[in-house]
Amino acid sequence: MKKIILSIFLVFFTTSLYASSCMTMASKIDTKIEEVQKLRDQAMKAHEAGDHAKSDELFAKAMQLFKN
Repeated sequence: MKKIILSIFLVFFTTSLYASSCMTMASKIDTKIEEVQKLRDQAMKAHEAGDHAKSDELFAKAMQLFKN
């Protein structure tokens, strides 16, 4: 009986522990989205200005953020 009660307690405790990390993860994602958007905008400006090497470099940095 003690094992059952302990198991139930652990399930509820770990579930609530992971639920509190949702906002932290959402914040990290929002930050990465903002960084990627800035890099994309800079890359597009470089592309429009004819600096394709710089544009490629900035797009590569933006893509790298998705891998991390």
